[in-house]
Amino acid sequence: MNRHIASRLTAAALALSLLALPAAQALTPKQAAQLLQTYYIDEVPQSVLEQPTIEDMLAALGDPYTEYFTAEDYAAFAATMQDSTLVGVGISYSHTENGLLLGGVMADSPAEAGGLQAGDIIVAVDGQDVLKEPDEDVISDWFKGEVGSKVQVTYLRGGARRTVTLTRNIVVVPATSSDLLAGHIGYIDCDTFGEETYGHFRDAIDAYGAEADVWIVDLRTNLGGATDAAVDSAGLFIGEGDLLYFRDGVGNYEYHPYENDAATDAPVIVLVDQNTASAAEIFTAAIQSYSRGLIIGGRTYGKGVAQTVLTKRSFPRFFADGDALKITSHRFFSPAGNTTDQIGVIPDLLMDERLAADVALLLADSVPRQGDDTLQIDLGGALWQLNLTTAAQETPEALLALLEALPISAGVWLSKGDNNWLDATAVQAGAQVGLEVEAPLFTDHDQSRYAEALSILKTYDMLQGVGDGSYHPADTLTRAELCQILASALNCVIPENPSPYTDVSDDAWYAPAVIAVSNMGLVKGIGHDLFLPEEPIDHQQFITVMGRLAQRLNMFLYEDSAAMPSSALESEALAGYDGWAKSSVWLLAESQEGYFGNSLNLLWDDPANIVSTQPTTRDEAAYLLYRLLTYTEILPPT
Repeated sequence: MNRHIASRLTAAALALSLLALPAAQALTPKQAAQLLQTYYIDEVPQSVLEQPTIEDMLAALGDPYTEYFTAEDYAAFAATMQDSTLVGVGISYSHTENGLLLGGVMADSPAEAGGLQAGDIIVAVDGQDVLKEPDEDVISDWFKGEVGSKVQVTYLRGGARRTVTLTRNIVVVPATSSDLLAGHIGYIDCDTFGEETYGHFRDAIDAYGAEADVWIVDLRTNLGGATDAAVDSAGLFIGEGDLLYFRDGVGNYEYHPYENDAATDAPVIVLVDQNTASAAEIFTAAIQSYSRGLIIGGRTYGKGVAQTVLTKRSFPRFFADGDALKITSHRFFSPAGNTTDQIGVIPDLLMDERLAADVALLLADSVPRQGDDTLQIDLGGALWQLNLTTAAQETPEALLALLEALPISAGVWLSKGDNNWLDATAVQAGAQVGLEVEAPLFTDHDQSRYAEALSILKTYDMLQGVGDGSYHPADTLTRAELCQILASALNCVIPENPSPYTDVSDDAWYAPAVIAVSNMGLVKGIGHDLFLPEEPIDHQQFITVMGRLAQRLNMFLYEDSAAMPSSALESEALAGYDGWAKSSVWLLAESQEGYFGNSLNLLWDDPANIVSTQPTTRDEAAYLLYRLLTYTEILPPT
């Protein structure tokens, strides 16, 4: 689905920001209204523009990402995307049963000057035993103080106890730091994307690229930042290509290319969680779209809109006091054309975020493998190997998380020695080392015509059963159940507004899903404020909803729908459908082409064979959802 869109495409020129923060004032309401009308991604209601103050105007707009900044607020906002400074000794550490294990010593820091090294274990600070202080904040404060003040640090190295006196000084804490782990794993920890980020990534690859045969990029709790920084940093791993698309409110597209060669060809593992957002999602989606490695962790936040920050640089008369207005101006899309809005980025290995780093280290181990206990996995465009016995002994929880996160479509092999490999499953691999791996199957999966599709959707937490471990694939799909399926797949947030339908009470089990999916414009009532949640949804109604979903998720499908020729509606295959449903049937069954110019049908059958007014089954609903998500590569390709 990786296409280059040609219509209405220009090179990106706006300075776009992908963060979210607070508000205040100096711009006049009249000026703010003018800017909103010009730049906002959607039409701004007149009721919003008529509000007496900017605060009231933005509250009525209801967009948490469109904000006004005073000069102080804007300075604070800009600072969140830069390296920070503090007075201390310049170390990073983790708590262990023996003391504070140093993970890193910052360059040009008091700790480096005092000879401290990664791997040292600090046992006391100014004579105070770190193991006797339970409050981590208190321990952190022990290292801080005035510039020039002294702190005595006692540590263990190689079993020997040593003490050094350090002089506290200003330490630059980079928003992006790097290290070489185990002599061959390049590690980059990035907290935000700002002006210095690309340089930090470049420096890391220059420093460790010769030794690193795999990279781990940690974007957990990275809330975003600047578009260019995310694109350029991803480009170091991907190389030349279009890494990001923007679409404004009138349908014009911009693209962000990376125009240089990749700085490394080693595979990449990106660690993500529910707080990996906006620019960090751009980086992650680009790596995934170009099959440059694995994404591991939780589903990302799901911020698929970008903001233009308007300042006195662009409007000197409006922002003379140094204030600024951040306006949601574009939707952004991955190289594959996919939005991350609400749905986020789906990791190749979806798992408990707390285990993501341990799983990454398991897969990054590059020690040559021989013997019957080697597991090989084909995923994310690369082959990964690990020693089952060692993993089961040293990190059994991480190994179990890895095996249970594998989709059944992933290539899995067990070594039989002498470079002979046996096709296997995750369950079989776990059994070999005594781990009980739970297969991602509904109890009644054998009753489905599309058992593999159901299993993969379940693996990625995109499809829920009926509460007893089963799915009931042959049952008729109700309108409420469709909303529940879509709300789960799209990772919808619980809506705050009440139900717009008189027959959907706010305390009904399906109410949040119906309201959320209705808010997105995917489903509609039948008139007279009714939704009929318990009624079956027929085939043409269901396909129409899925056609709307396709256009929302993928910009190429959106453009294909807009460019549909009028003659398409006269196709014999669409003769059995009502006029209002034909465009969606055409989009999903006849508009897409394969590599050889052949027509690709995403439906479960030829549209001419589907009885448009028959009820949809839960099996058919799951299959079309699966086909749409795999075709667009929203679900990771395997």
